[in-house]
Amino acid sequence: MSKLSFNTFCIEYYSHHINKPSNEVYSIFKTSGLLDLINEDYEDLHGMSMEYLMCFFDDYFGGGKEK
Repeated sequence: MSKLSFNTFCIEYYSHHINKPSNEVYSIFKTSGLLDLINEDYEDLHGMSMEYLMCFFDDYFGGGKEK
């Protein structure tokens, strides 16, 4: 999976996870620096299960689902 595909995967699945539109999640990822982190740590994050990845994102935003 390419980095661009992985970014899209993360945005789409987190969008579903927090029940927000993907364009809003993209903005959240971009402004918070999470999109840069996903690109920089692609190898490590790509190996995570989807459940763990969603928890990682929740923790990144302060320990709970982004509101």
